[in-house]
Amino acid sequence: MYLAGLAVVLSMVAGVTFAAFTDKAKVLGSNFSIGSADIRFLNDLPLGTDPTNLVDELPGPTFGNIGQTWSADYPIKVINNGTSGVNLASHAYYETANDPADLRSDINVEIFEWNDANGNGVLDTGEVGMSMGKKTIVKWKTEGMGLGQFNPGQLKALVLRFSTENLSSTKQGKTALFDFEFESAQL
Repeated sequence: MYLAGLAVVLSMVAGVTFAAFTDKAKVLGSNFSIGSADIRFLNDLPLGTDPTNLVDELPGPTFGNIGQTWSADYPIKVINNGTSGVNLASHAYYETANDPADLRSDINVEIFEWNDANGNGVLDTGEVGMSMGKKTIVKWKTEGMGLGQFNPGQLKALVLRFSTENLSSTKQGKTALFDFEFESAQL
């Protein structure tokens, strides 16, 4: 009995002694912020990257009087408004019902880098840079075009050059409606 009592007293003393030498350190308020992929267009090209000038959608261009060998440029500026680096790509989108004459096989798009040297938002002589690829509207839809890496806050000025080559006379008077999209994938 005496031994049992002594064991209880010793275990209590050891427990108290052990507790006297413990300590804690804490990491409080761990905060996690998820990066974002957010690409936007400049609505008014000369106004720059002011947040009130950034939009998710732009009205498409209207091209008329297209001939056998025609081309027209459509300048745009895209900004990575997110917090993460992204890969930028572009695709055409259309519904066959909006292109009954199959103009999508005859119209090409070539995307160029644009050096808007004076920042006026107008495509001036000598500002068209390197080609990033040329495809028919059909190939633009099915294959897309990679436009490279795009860092947070970076602005990409691009020229979309639409063209035809030896357009058949059977296409006279025909019309089509196409959309094109830019998309980003986080790095």
